[in-house]
Amino acid sequence: MDFTRKLSFLVFLLCVLISLKNQNAEINKKYSFQIAADFDTRVNNLHQRLRYDYYNESCPLAEQIIRSTVRELYDSRPDVAPALLRLVFHDCFVEGCDASILLDSDDDIESEKEAPPNESLRGYDVIDIIKSEVEEACPGIVSCADIIVLAARESVLMAGGPFYPLFTGRRDSMDSFIEIATYELPSPQDDLSKTIESFATRGFDERETVSLLGAHSTGTIHCNFFSNRLYNFSGTDVPDPSIDTEFLDILRSKCNTSNPTSAPSASPSLSPSPSSAASFHNPGMKMDYEGPRTGFGTLYYRSLLQGKGLLFVDQQLTAGEDTETWVRAYASDVSLFQRDFGLTMIKLSNLQVLTTPAGQVRLNCRKVN
Repeated sequence: MDFTRKLSFLVFLLCVLISLKNQNAEINKKYSFQIAADFDTRVNNLHQRLRYDYYNESCPLAEQIIRSTVRELYDSRPDVAPALLRLVFHDCFVEGCDASILLDSDDDIESEKEAPPNESLRGYDVIDIIKSEVEEACPGIVSCADIIVLAARESVLMAGGPFYPLFTGRRDSMDSFIEIATYELPSPQDDLSKTIESFATRGFDERETVSLLGAHSTGTIHCNFFSNRLYNFSGTDVPDPSIDTEFLDILRSKCNTSNPTSAPSASPSLSPSPSSAASFHNPGMKMDYEGPRTGFGTLYYRSLLQGKGLLFVDQQLTAGEDTETWVRAYASDVSLFQRDFGLTMIKLSNLQVLTTPAGQVRLNCRKVN
């Protein structure tokens, strides 16, 4: 491990400990010890399977290649950041972080890409580009699963979010799980109880769920994901009453070319759908409306408190006493949100990982070797 990476890891841990020690707000008293204990347990449990700087000897330039490639692509394609952030969630939420989302269909595999919640996913080409660069430097060494989580971390930084350390050494799945992707990924139409239940199945509590949904701070949410809230909500003849009335007029004006009664075709889940050529016929609202890398997290939570959440699943976070408490906390304290978001992204990135001797290191992320 080089000095810079070791130092960044130690600084992150120090910040966590200091934040936990000095957080005087009443909201953190109940949870601070639990977070510290959970983080320590998470580190210890993964120590034997994954390692920090796993490729230090076998492919020392791996993380640098991933970092530089994402940044280079982001300069010309800002939609890379939300695309990769969304991709990591859709991969890890379905049978763990194993790159199963990247597999194309063939005679033996029915791809998760064809599941309805994944129809609007982007970023596969970005992973292909990164994989090609890494393979040129270190053939057959770096897994597609590690590339996804490391590229997502870089995307968070590009969007103005926090750095968080990641263990590596994941292996790639040799199977795809289209049924799980179809039925178990969260939906933009989920109410609060269903959202909490869905995230709880993956081990996330309410605090972690609220922080993880802060990923909706970047990207574009297209009108078809929320147009049903604007006119005939839940089979009624009125809009969703939780939407601020002035904001409702703005959304109706923005989305007046969309079918007001159509339901979303796919779930945006962790992160909104990035811009694409299809956006011409499907207008949308940018989440980072104050400019890229501005207000990651805080703007999202403040908008919820004002009744300006775009997705029903987002606005529902203010419908429960405990979840609204965390919405208010993150809206007022960006450092608290960024710390919690970093910890939750670590947890997401470590869900059900495959390690040696399970799985494989794919040479092409789209197919099994």
